[in-house]
This record gives sequence, C-alpha cells and structure tokens, in this order.
Amino acid sequence: MKLYFSPGACSLSPHIVLLESGLPFESEQVDLRAKTTASGDDFTAINPKGYVPALRLDGGLVLTEGPAIVQYVADLAPEKHLAPLAGSLGRYKLAEWLNFISTEIHKSFGPLFKPDASEEMKQAARANLAKRFPTVAAALEGSLYLMGDQFSVADAYLFTVLNWAAKVNVDLSPWPALQRFQQRVAARPAVQQALREEGLLAA
Repeated sequence: MKLYFSPGACSLSPHIVLLESGLPFESEQVDLRAKTTASGDDFTAINPKGYVPALRLDGGLVLTEGPAIVQYVADLAPEKHLAPLAGSLGRYKLAEWLNFISTEIHKSFGPLFKPDASEEMKQAARANLAKRFPTVAAALEGSLYLMGDQFSVADAYLFTVLNWAAKVNVDLSPWPALQRFQQRVAARPAVQQALREEGLLAA
C-alpha cells in the first residue's frame, strides 16, 4: 500500500492509523498547489479529486476519502481493534463519529485556511466550531477516547482536525476534555512517528 499525504493535512489521520495497524506501507508527499508528488508524478492522475489522502492498494486500486481509508485499514488488522466489527452496533457508532467529525468539524475549519475568506466568514466558522465542540467534549468526559477506553480510527481523525486549532487561532481552552484528549493521543508512539515522518515533530 502507498499513502499519498500532505504534512498536517487530513491525511495525517490515515497515516496514524496505518502506523497503529502495523501493516507495511509506503508514503509519498504531495504538493497540493502544484498537484505533483515528491517523485514528480501528476497527482491528479492518481486521484482526480486533487486532494489527499489517497491510498494506492497493492492491486493498483486507489481508495480516497479519509473515513473510508481508515476503516479499510482497520479491517485489515482486526487484532488491533481500531474499529468495531463490521455489522455491529459499535461499527455504526464509529461511522456516526466519523461523519460528525467530517461534516461538522473538519469542514468548519475550511474557511479559516482560505486566504480569500472574509473576516466575517472566519468568525462564522469559529462560532460554528464552538457549537460543535461541546458534543465531542461531553463524549470524552470520563472516557479516554470517543468509543470508550479503546483507541479507534475516529480518534485519529479527531486528533488530526483538532491539531489545526492552534494554527488558525481557535481556542480549545473552554473544553479541557479536548485538550486532555489531544495530549493523550499525541503521546501515542504511532502518532509521534507519524508527526515525525511528516516533519511536524523534531526527530
């Protein structure tokens, strides 16, 4: 398998999950502005959507969209318990979290990264995030992770998007449970390795 990523982008989530899984994989950085890979390939030929993450499977098929990729990887390493078994109620709860993070948190950060976004748009984005964070914080009160005491692919995704907060002046201090969660996940060896490999943490 080969993961195409951009440092600190949402592709950090499957990068973490691949390392947590212990499965063999390669990775290659993508220049999202130039749409080229580190080896000079046209990234749009790999993923016509033009964004990361993309995972090239051993058979040549390319899987895109982070929530799909992390569930695929989790199912390849069931002994790691990164996702509840397919068909179980727990798996649907995981899907619920992945969808919530994707649509309500990940997308709400979007305007904060756009240089052409007005200050009004950015204020609206921060206000929207402030409405969503309490839901996540409440789930983490008294639990180590979103699904309880077991780290899952949803935690990798939540860690990734919350990691953007400091870069775009989003204050997490009103939600101590979120801050504790970030510190807890950041201490995981696989997370440390992913951050180092993406140049986000000193070697």
